[in-house]
This record gives sequence, C-alpha cells and structure tokens, in this order.
Amino acid sequence: MVDRSPPPLSTASLMLRLAGIAVVVAAIAGAFAYVNGTFDPQRLTPKALVDVLEKNNGAHPGFRRNHAKGVCVAGYFESSGQAREFSRAQVFNEARTPVVGRFALASGNPYAPDSSVPIRSLALRFKQANGQQWRTGMNSMPVFPVGTPEAFYQLLQASSPDPETGKPNPANPAAFFAAHPETAPFLQWVKTAKPSASYATETYNGINAFYLVNAAGKRQAVRWSVAPLVQDAARASAPEGADFLEKDLMQRLAAGPLRWQLNITLANPADPTHDASKAWPNDRKVLNAGTLVLENTQAQSNGECRDINYDPLILPSGIEGSDDPLLAARSAAYAKSYLRRTSEVSQLPAATQESHP
Repeated sequence: MVDRSPPPLSTASLMLRLAGIAVVVAAIAGAFAYVNGTFDPQRLTPKALVDVLEKNNGAHPGFRRNHAKGVCVAGYFESSGQAREFSRAQVFNEARTPVVGRFALASGNPYAPDSSVPIRSLALRFKQANGQQWRTGMNSMPVFPVGTPEAFYQLLQASSPDPETGKPNPANPAAFFAAHPETAPFLQWVKTAKPSASYATETYNGINAFYLVNAAGKRQAVRWSVAPLVQDAARASAPEGADFLEKDLMQRLAAGPLRWQLNITLANPADPTHDASKAWPNDRKVLNAGTLVLENTQAQSNGECRDINYDPLILPSGIEGSDDPLLAARSAAYAKSYLRRTSEVSQLPAATQESHP
C-alpha cells in the first residue's frame, strides 16, 4: 500500500492548520459557564457561544451550528453482556437495542469539502424498550484541547476571522496555545492528523467521563469509544470530489452492514473525570460492551436523525454524567442551537431544510 502520509508540517503550516482546527474543535459542541441550572450574566451564555460559532463558520440558517454537514444512519446495538455487572442500563442487559445515528464533518459550514477538516464525528441515540434513551456524541480526536468552558470559548474567540482579512490570524490561536500548556496532547494529535477517506474506518471517542451505575448503586467512572471491526483496504484509494464521505458510506452499506465495537474504559480511582484534555493511562481495563451495527443511511434533510438533539446528558438509568464541566455546557448549548435552528427551518426552501441540532 502506498504511504500517503503528509510530509512534516513547517511552523507556518502548523499555525495555519491550528487556526482551522481551533474552529473544528467545536466538534463536541459549545461550552460555557453553567452553574446549578442558572447562568451568571458576568460569564458566558449559550447565546454568546452560538454567536461565536456563527461568526467563525458563517451564517447558514436551518443548519446545525456545528456538524452542519452529515448523514443519518440507522441500525442496532448488540450487547456482549460484559458491562452488566457495572451498569443496570437496559442497553447493556438486553440482547438488542435500536440505534439512530449521524456521521458528520466537524464544521459549521454545510458546504465545506470533506477534506477541509481532519475530525469526523458520530452521534448515536440508543432507544431502550423501557422508553429511556442514551444519547452520545463522539469524535475522532482522542482528547479535547482544553478542560474548561472558559478556555474553550477563548479558543473560539482566538479563531474568529480578522475583520480586515476575513480569515483567522494564525498568531491568535498560536498565542492561545502557548498560554495553555494543557493543550499539548491535542496539539500532538493535530501534527499528524489528516482527513480520513471514510467514516467507516474511524474510531470515535466519547472524550468526556461518565459513570456506570449497577443495580446495587455502585458507581464506576468510564470513558467510551467505538472502533471499527473491519478495515476495508480495498477502498483505501484517494477520495474524489468534495463530498466523498457520504458516497463512500452508501457504497459500503450497499454491500452489507458496518460494525464497530463499543469499548468502555474503566478508570482507576485517581484518574481525572473533570478534565477532557487529559487522557487516562493505556493500561486501564477495557470492556468489550458489544457491537454497533449500522445498516442503512438516510438523508439528513428528512432522515430520522434530523430532529434528534444529541444531548450527551440524556442518559438512561445506569449511566450518569461526571463532574466534567463541559458536559452541562454542551447540554445547554445544544438546546440553544436546536431552538435557533428549528425557528429558522420553516423559512427555507423545502429542498434545503435541515432542522437538526
């Protein structure tokens, strides 16, 4: 197989990439200060966060403010039974749970070329037989760049277009990263990240920490990811056109279902649950919780995923949010963005309506 790895980036090239990545890191949603269900007017608000996303990505009424370009998918989850002792959630205790998901490009521009950003995302909704749901949004990056809502908002501001040029000033995100040493793991990933040719060959990481809770009430801190079970080397040719990801996905699914393994990493007591910028050691125990099976695609304009808000704090009994401040921030920002988009969608031509969060 021909090695298509890019040559090492020069300092100037790296700074330009960072300017773009700074916008892309909104991939796991907006973050802002959120305390006990109320907002401090002296701090960030959902409106301010959504506004800066629009400023950085451009206004696209009716589309998601981030993850604007995507495709709906549907299938099911088959539990392996390995997570049963850790969680009473029905999704881990029943043989099969239906799933509606969405693959997306981590950008707020619905017309962006698929090669424009290296991050791919996958959002899932597991609908249990008892009516409870588990919603999760995952991304192909291994860690979040920062650990607090305030720092994330500052990063987005550093990536805003310069009024004189209409483009981000590479010096601004560079200065931000220099002032935030916690971004080092993310920057290490950025140096070698490149856009993949397929949604199907990516591993998607939950990044934030959660708790599994079993029938006895015992809590176990975890992070999760889904890893592809088959790497299709025959489809490793260079992608063509601006919209190759959806085409590739449809071709693969026409040949049969695609599968990912749900891996749940169990934290040790000292592992941080409040900071998504810090990875846990590689020697932690990992459960094979089961298999995600995706069977078909649907257009995002009228597919089932269109009206699903993939709020990461919509959780079934047996899964709980952690003390990670980004979780509450994501939840509130998703709600604000969803309401804004659904108020706009009726004003769009039918062929372009995209009322999804």
